[in-house]
Amino acid sequence: MFWAGVALLAPLFMAAQSRSNLDESAKKLEAKVVAWRRDLHQFPELGNREFRTAEIVAKHLKSLGMEVRTGIAHTGVVGILKGGKPGPVVALRADMDALPVTERVKIPFASKEKAVYNGQDVGVMHACGHDAHVAILMGSAEILASMKKDIKGTIMFIFQPAEEGPPAGEEGGAELMLKEGLFNDPKPEVVFGLHISSDLEVGKLRYKAGGTMAATDYLTIKVKGKQTHGSRPWSGVDPIVVSSQIIMGLQTIISRQTDLTQEAAVITIGKFNAGVRQNIIPEEAEMVGTIRTLDTTMQQLIHERIHRTATSIAESAGATAEVSIKRGYPVTYNNPALTKAMLPSLFNAAGEDNVLVMKAITGAEDFSFYAQKVPGLFFFLGGMPKGSDPLDAAPHHTPDFYIDEGGFTLGMKSMCQLALDYMDGVQLKP
Repeated sequence: MFWAGVALLAPLFMAAQSRSNLDESAKKLEAKVVAWRRDLHQFPELGNREFRTAEIVAKHLKSLGMEVRTGIAHTGVVGILKGGKPGPVVALRADMDALPVTERVKIPFASKEKAVYNGQDVGVMHACGHDAHVAILMGSAEILASMKKDIKGTIMFIFQPAEEGPPAGEEGGAELMLKEGLFNDPKPEVVFGLHISSDLEVGKLRYKAGGTMAATDYLTIKVKGKQTHGSRPWSGVDPIVVSSQIIMGLQTIISRQTDLTQEAAVITIGKFNAGVRQNIIPEEAEMVGTIRTLDTTMQQLIHERIHRTATSIAESAGATAEVSIKRGYPVTYNNPALTKAMLPSLFNAAGEDNVLVMKAITGAEDFSFYAQKVPGLFFFLGGMPKGSDPLDAAPHHTPDFYIDEGGFTLGMKSMCQLALDYMDGVQLKP
């Protein structure tokens, strides 16, 4: 009976010991990780242009004795850590690119970088926390490399460019890394990734099984009418009025034709072009927008209804509408069996009370491409100062975006715990 009790307590003892060791290692690296992040924040680089960032990452991984592969999908870097014992391959991913945003945050390491983006002069800022992701994964790599002889398997550290999308006319991001053979040799069994959140308190994690972030599709509708003098609208067909009716009609697809009790969905028109002067009704108008869905069946139905709505409204006014929908990122899908199996790892890293279930969000992530190839788990890390109101937190992709660096140690612990626990023999059960 005594030995049976010891057997039951052994996993708990090992978990507590593992957490203690990771706590100590992460705390020792905290200052270094913060310094990396501040350097990357001060000198951000846009997608497919992360040359300096990639060099810093590659140099660090080489110093840890890893096999390092560079130049994947333009600037991507991958480190391969082969453990001292046989076991599965686990992938950990961070994204490296910044955004065409001019920083307003008053910090000593604020970005003053400038660049040209799609033909426009822009400021450059890490306005989504990718600098933190890189620093956290660099720290995780150092912790895990120090445990190499005890690791049961192989860990891939993926530092990915262009998560926010490549420049016009270029390929990039996770999709291009996979296209270039990222998962061919070695092929991971699972992939883990995190994203820091400006509206989640430091010390907390958030996750959701299944559809977690939305698929994103690019919508273009061109409406052709008949040009005429602005004083005589009855002698032509006004594509601006028709387009306005289409825009309102698109919203009824969401409010009246989509089962929102199943999942959320969004259609947004963000750009509208028509005309050259005030007294000419033009021949054509063009609107451009985004479609966000969390379910593939709903996605297809919404596409069909957009075509029907736009073409029918245009026809009713004597105009024509040409609808083009280009698929972007798929749904970011957390494998339910993997999520369930790895929850104890997140509890162990953060404490069970600090691991929260979230609702799906309509933002998108190209981590979704990895999770189409192998089971994936993508979760969120707190970056909001303790005691702050989430409603006051500046959103991601804005000039005032700010994160508290106090969450970085938990980021390292979470990534390391997930990798180590999976390689120690976590079983995936439906």
